[in-house]
Amino acid sequence: MKTVPDFKARKGGERISVSTAYSCWEARFLAASPVDCVLVGDSVASVVDGEPATFSATPEIIARHTAAVARGLAGSKLLVADFPFLAARRGIPAAVDCAALLLRAGAQAVKIEGCDGHADVLRHLVGSGIPVMGHLGLTPQSVHALGGNKVQGRADAAAASILRQARELEAAGCFGVVLECVPFTLAAAVTSALGIPVIGIGAGPLTDGQVLVFHDYLGLNPGFQPRFVRRFADAGESVARGLAAYDAAVKNGTFPSANESY
Repeated sequence: MKTVPDFKARKGGERISVSTAYSCWEARFLAASPVDCVLVGDSVASVVDGEPATFSATPEIIARHTAAVARGLAGSKLLVADFPFLAARRGIPAAVDCAALLLRAGAQAVKIEGCDGHADVLRHLVGSGIPVMGHLGLTPQSVHALGGNKVQGRADAAAASILRQARELEAAGCFGVVLECVPFTLAAAVTSALGIPVIGIGAGPLTDGQVLVFHDYLGLNPGFQPRFVRRFADAGESVARGLAAYDAAVKNGTFPSANESY
């Protein structure tokens, strides 16, 4: 999958796999994999920089990581970059500037959290030829307003609001929607209601695809495993063994050997 039309064409067909990436080396692994789509998320603030939330990510930070990922992918995957905190809430000119920065860095599309209050921004970006992916449910940039990282859409009114906003995102021209941490029945309803792909994270198995954080599903984020994350590898354990072996070889004098010396 290399383009937005490729992504949209998968609605109702083969499910779509999406992974985050933040660096060139991660992107090189993904480029050699069958994973369909790559997201440079504002989660870089938490996953890479150790921040407690995503607020410290800026357009410039996302652009720098997007450029690194784009170099590693070398055009092999559809690359989406996150609009960071408040980037869609400063009005249309600021949003256009942010989108231009991210696309010039190598993204082919942008992802924007929420809908209410900035639907005009979404429509303007789409009308300007900028592919936009929506994001509903648990939106990490609104974590304080939501009262923490909690499942969203449990109550009937909250579920109806998410479904309404999902339809508005499609009407605004979004080519897909990420749906995070909602009951699987709501995710199924949203997926059925929309003619564009819905990508779940903590939203059950009935969406058009799934997205996870690279470090989480490969076991590179020790001590962090929410219910919706499955570890598909124990790379963290391999790293720990490698570090211990390196330390031992240095200290016992077996590294470097003659063959590793000039």
